[in-house]
Amino acid sequence: MTRPGTAAAGRVLRVGPLKPSLAETLRTSYDALELPDDGPERAAFLAAHGGDVVAAVTSGRFGVGSELMTALPRLGAVINFGVGYDTTDTALARRRGVLVSNTPDVLTDCVADTALGLTLDLLRGLSAADRFVRAGRWPRDGGFPLMRKVSGARVGILGLGRIGRAIAARFAALGCPVSYHSRRRVPGTAYAYADSPEALAAAVDVLIIATSGGAGTHRLVSRTVLRALGPGGYVINVSRGSVVDEDALVEMLTTGALGGAGLDVFAAEPHVPEALFALDNVVLLPHVGSATVQTRAEMERLTLDNLAGFLERGTLVTPVPETT
Repeated sequence: MTRPGTAAAGRVLRVGPLKPSLAETLRTSYDALELPDDGPERAAFLAAHGGDVVAAVTSGRFGVGSELMTALPRLGAVINFGVGYDTTDTALARRRGVLVSNTPDVLTDCVADTALGLTLDLLRGLSAADRFVRAGRWPRDGGFPLMRKVSGARVGILGLGRIGRAIAARFAALGCPVSYHSRRRVPGTAYAYADSPEALAAAVDVLIIATSGGAGTHRLVSRTVLRALGPGGYVINVSRGSVVDEDALVEMLTTGALGGAGLDVFAAEPHVPEALFALDNVVLLPHVGSATVQTRAEMERLTLDNLAGFLERGTLVTPVPETT
């Protein structure tokens, strides 16, 4: 993908907080502008500098929505630190010829490891057992309750992309029958295909959400899907909180209509429904799926490669698919 000459005499804009070393490189090597928070200060900033910006560097938490994109008339590229880019208006970007990149592949293994770790923790009750010991309950209450075996459990993966396939490989190694649902069948895979999220949930013990976020998957895991999973079923989400009907999820977890959940993502991050805090059948993580030193360093490198490629040649190393 090429837009030669797009970046001539333009500025880089940082949108939202980023990894400190990445933010420092943007400041020192690119003299990047920093977008203020919402309010009068932002409006004044955009009025003064919006016409100078040719590239925006952001993350999946913030992105470049339609309002901000409209305020940047010379914008040529949105460079995302992370695999998710659902907070960027990609449809508007396509219409305007704005390129969009992300950092695929480099975080696949860590996110897949997180999905496996959440499943092991949740079904075996590892975090709950840790709290049981720390509270002094072992000598007082006796043994910890029996939990659920992971090896051999039926695992369903919602979204068999790069991360979904890596998750599937990990569970297949544990002897787990794996099935999946995606928008279309994935050629060359031996995993069983379910023709809907409901059908997938009804056929498995563990439903792992690994699909992309955005309007197309908003509340894809609906109350109906959760009911199909039932009181003996478990949800693992390493995707986006928006993919799940969070109100239904909380209600079903607190009433016993769902067996448990391992959640790395939430609908209104960093805010987590307080009703989940006291539940031992829920494992809560602060969106750390890719949060290892090695992976974040690779994400930073790829983000800067995309930025340099656009500014120097009008190209991106890892553009998002045009069909997204």
